[in-house]
Amino acid sequence: MKLRWSRTLTLLPALALALGLTAAAPAAADAPTVRSGWNNYSCKPSADHPRPVVLVHGTLGNAVDNWLGLAPYLVARGYCVFSLDYGQLPGVPFFHGLGPIDASAQQLADYVDRVLAATGTSKVDLVGHSQGGMMPRVYMKFHGGADKVNALVGLAPDNHGTDLDGLTRLLPYFPGAKQYLDKLTPGLSDQIVGSDILNRLNEGGDTVPGVHYTVIATKHDEVVTPYRTQFLNGPDVRNVVLQDLCPLDISEHVAIALADRVAFHETANALDPAHATRTTCASG
Repeated sequence: MKLRWSRTLTLLPALALALGLTAAAPAAADAPTVRSGWNNYSCKPSADHPRPVVLVHGTLGNAVDNWLGLAPYLVARGYCVFSLDYGQLPGVPFFHGLGPIDASAQQLADYVDRVLAATGTSKVDLVGHSQGGMMPRVYMKFHGGADKVNALVGLAPDNHGTDLDGLTRLLPYFPGAKQYLDKLTPGLSDQIVGSDILNRLNEGGDTVPGVHYTVIATKHDEVVTPYRTQFLNGPDVRNVVLQDLCPLDISEHVAIALADRVAFHETANALDPAHATRTTCASG
């Protein structure tokens, strides 16, 4: 029994680290405050950018650290930008996205309503990284969000789950590991290929009517694997691979959201397709 639990406890940190590579240095406890112009609830969308943008962090991320690059980039282009913390576990500060995904989707629903009320708009655009690119689909399908979202942009989203380069297939060889993961970090367990929430989410089609979808992926993703499982099928979907736009792009799962200017430019194009410009290695 001691040997079995030793193996279990050896595997779990690896899974948590792999699924949680979105984390950066911890922010202050009052993370969802105005920083570099975002989370400013007095911001009113302009005629050029008529919808607020809500940024949805990934596993082990938070409302600030995940967006230190993209949020100021969008604010500088005239968008009202907001971000939230979700998926908190008791006694775990700073690092979020670990709670059950269905509960996180309800948190997103409540936050979107708050942003809509503050900005006086009827719809938002959502941009999410990793879990944050997939979880909004749960919000739209099961929590009444379809009529409140114009576009969803996913940066390395785990839309069909991940096998972590085969690591999750080792779970059956570590007795108790899956049950331990389900109990302590359900948000991680929910992202594994074949989870109940993912099966329900993708049953009957990947998309909901009326929402514009963009997926931005990188061939170098080491967390959401295989990377093509990130893609969506359905009407009004655009699946993008960074290396098709810039063969020299070496961004992996973390950098695509934190610092990749090619991904940022594609995000801006997705938010304002009427004024989209060609994305190249020099985009910025």
